[in-house]
Amino acid sequence: MQTATESERKYDVPAGFALPPLSGAGGVSASGEPATHELDATYFDTEDLRLARNKRTLRRRTGGTDAGWHLKTPGEGSSRTEYRLPLTGDDAVPAELVAEVRTIVRTRPLRPVATLRTRRVETPLCDADGRTLALIAQDEVDAETGNGQQRWQEIEVELVDGGPELLDAVEGLLRAAGATPAAGPSKLARALGDRLRAPQPGKAPKTDPVLGYAREQRDAIEAHDAAVRAGDADGVHKMRVGTRRLRSTLKTFKSSFDPERAEFLKDELKWLADCLGDVRDGQVLQHKLAAASEGFPDVAARIREKLEADVSRGRQALVEALNSDRYLALLDAMDALIDEARPDAGNAPRRVRKVLHRADALLDTAVGDGVDAELHDARKKYKQARYAVEVFAPAAGKPGKKLVSALTSLQDVLGAHQDSVVARELLRDVARTAPDAFEYGVLYARQERIGEETFHELPAVIKSSRRGKLRRWLG
Repeated sequence: MQTATESERKYDVPAGFALPPLSGAGGVSASGEPATHELDATYFDTEDLRLARNKRTLRRRTGGTDAGWHLKTPGEGSSRTEYRLPLTGDDAVPAELVAEVRTIVRTRPLRPVATLRTRRVETPLCDADGRTLALIAQDEVDAETGNGQQRWQEIEVELVDGGPELLDAVEGLLRAAGATPAAGPSKLARALGDRLRAPQPGKAPKTDPVLGYAREQRDAIEAHDAAVRAGDADGVHKMRVGTRRLRSTLKTFKSSFDPERAEFLKDELKWLADCLGDVRDGQVLQHKLAAASEGFPDVAARIREKLEADVSRGRQALVEALNSDRYLALLDAMDALIDEARPDAGNAPRRVRKVLHRADALLDTAVGDGVDAELHDARKKYKQARYAVEVFAPAAGKPGKKLVSALTSLQDVLGAHQDSVVARELLRDVARTAPDAFEYGVLYARQERIGEETFHELPAVIKSSRRGKLRRWLG
């Protein structure tokens, strides 16, 4: 499967629109010979248009210079990523492209939703050396959907070897000639019209902060699916954070969600978070111990070998999990629970105070006892508390923002302490089969020292997180 990044702009134009002279725009020296193409594209989506609603288009197109199956997904900024496969003998969507959108469509079938026939006149815009900087296409579109037919004209300008400044320069000339930026993101969106804009059952807008926060985490989990499958470490981290935040929200604000469904989803989110953690925890240890074991090359090699094997096994299990029916059921369960949730603003702030006070109590006991496991439990409770505070912090303004920051700093110290605990456990494990345990003992002592140092940092960050002016807005 081929992939490409496209950067283009679309414009609506009136019937009979004529291209203005474009020489001199952004380095354009001349226009090449126009070429005419007859394009015939069938677009596929689910019955409820899940792909289009998530700014993705999937089509089978004949004609032109790039006939084939095309999947377009959002890229960075205004760019889009296009996945391409050659035409097959039938109209069945290729399995490779189905896999790319499985998180969105789940088990729903993909079927034709629109047919677009386009007469395209494409002109290259070239520099003084004859290099093609961009392609400008004049399209006459005939679209057919279940709601009837539409006809319109539009202009597309797609970069080839030119830079973004070329798009700006060409746009100025097009707009001066009567073109306007396209009202929709794609031809398909225009063809679907009101059907795409219509609200979906159970998805009416909600302003409740708890439900808004829950939706954000649901969207984050889905958004990072592709990055996780590609092996991106940051994607693994962010998806894991999304699962933790959503699970924490279900625990803290119980009255907003159906109890039975919430309990099921909490268990499934824990399963997913554990799968992600089997990869992420090893990656974090790799980074920390690589620096800590500098000067001990043999030890560093053994640690690296073990952690790379652990991460590799974890990644394989994670991909299997993401390809499972269980994962798809989890995604459906998230949608159902969040879309049917009910606002409960009256009890929500009280629940935030309760979980925060509970975290304070656990940490006070843990510090007094000096027990690593108790400190870890307090850290997890503070995560729940911080996520709960995040729900209402935007409305609280500066105090809310500062409380989130203070709780994050406290968690960072507790996290560094726990990392030293886990590192010591790993060093003990690897040292059992090492020919010489002395160097492991040196590294172990260093991690013990880190644990002691972070423990002594706690009083200051605890005090900072409990300042009255940071918490007063919680009541």
